[in-house]
Amino acid sequence: MSYGLWFDAHAKKHKSIIDKLLACGSSKEQIIEYFVFENMVKNEPDFCPLFAQNKKCHAMQELNCYLCACPNFRFDDEGIKKVDDKTQYSYCSIDSKEGSLGVYGQAIHQDCSACTVPHAGDYVRKHFDLDWKKIMKNCR
Repeated sequence: MSYGLWFDAHAKKHKSIIDKLLACGSSKEQIIEYFVFENMVKNEPDFCPLFAQNKKCHAMQELNCYLCACPNFRFDDEGIKKVDDKTQYSYCSIDSKEGSLGVYGQAIHQDCSACTVPHAGDYVRKHFDLDWKKIMKNCR
């Protein structure tokens, strides 16, 4: 699945949950708390394929799934640039020291697996918007 297809599918899943929470009268803080990993595994098992294994995408105690994906992630399914004989498809706009570029055959992709920046509750509060695509607008 391409980045763009995943991005659009995820935005729909996110919006569906937000619409449900707003219909129940949830506040900003209640919405943020709802997206805590342990709650999401229990209440939204289809949100993430890792939930079926009760597995976190990042090794951190209090993982918040509101910003699944990161506002600092940049991608282009057609390729961003050529590096030698390889094509780079993604990168981190803040060049996080916990991130790295991985080479997979002829493709170069941003590896965010060691970075926890967007999954902390305080970060989510700082960048919060009910529209996930608005937060992620610079990714494409």
